[in-house]
Amino acid sequence: MHTIVDTARATVLEGGEGLTQDQILEVLTIPDEHLTDLLELAHQVRVAHCGVEVSLEGIISLKTGGCPEDCHFCSQSGLFESPVRAVTLNIDELVEAARQSAKMGASEFCIVAAVKGPTERLLDQVKDAIQAINAEVDISISASLGILTRDQARRLREMGVSRYNHNFETARSFFPNVVTTHTWQERRDTLEYVRAEGMEVCCGGIIGLGESLEQRAEFAAQLADVAPHEVPMNFLDPRPGTPFADRPLVSQGEALRAVAAFRLAMPSAQLRFAGGTELALGDDGTERGLLGGANAIIGGNYLTTAGRPIERDRDAVDRVVFETIKVL
Repeated sequence: MHTIVDTARATVLEGGEGLTQDQILEVLTIPDEHLTDLLELAHQVRVAHCGVEVSLEGIISLKTGGCPEDCHFCSQSGLFESPVRAVTLNIDELVEAARQSAKMGASEFCIVAAVKGPTERLLDQVKDAIQAINAEVDISISASLGILTRDQARRLREMGVSRYNHNFETARSFFPNVVTTHTWQERRDTLEYVRAEGMEVCCGGIIGLGESLEQRAEFAAQLADVAPHEVPMNFLDPRPGTPFADRPLVSQGEALRAVAAFRLAMPSAQLRFAGGTELALGDDGTERGLLGGANAIIGGNYLTTAGRPIERDRDAVDRVVFETIKVL
């Protein structure tokens, strides 16, 4: 068996400690003949530190498009000639989306807005939306509204937001190649405010933006340093009109290595498949990833791209849980 698998077994599965950046790089470059062993170990780590359950989450955009930031992968930027146009949903639509998510077994519903940070008007809209959802649906509410001040973080917690998402997107060393209108440190500061105000931290990013494997290992190590409760794993889905429109897709093997590496870097985090999962892993690869370290998934469509029907995601989650319990 490959040395890094033995090292990870002792360090992570038995010792409960995440791998170092150098060790993460070894995982990302493991030969094909050891990939199955690696994925089996990552799954064992997930079950040991997180349990057998797989979380399903619904997500919807309160405000889509027209964002002033220049995130080079994102079709919601108002600076690019992408086909996405600004749209704002009303409260009834948000409540219905939350209701449908809960109906399919989702335990969490995330309200997202394409903004640099929330205005007073947006915070008022979010407050109204949360009150309306809580009145109709029994579901935990999270939010992703960009860069926050400490006061805004406090107000969101008072509204009932239990978890806040703000992704690093990529390694700090690669970040200037992806975004120039704000800094990596501003994102890190927001996460500190979120944690200080008692919300759970959700922070992940996108695999395949053009970063090197060394930078991918750096990214995983920087996430581990923040110790987020949840880590969304997106895989680049190149969007027409964006600067990254012609970037190649991540292969299935590369994606699975990244899943295992993130699990072995953060043994107790909720590792959630998000945008681009079907492209990177293939239609049948999602379940392999859920048996290779991931333990959560966004069901149905994403913010600007289509996912699988949420019923198929629900079925996949049920099969993975059944297969996991069967071998325990």
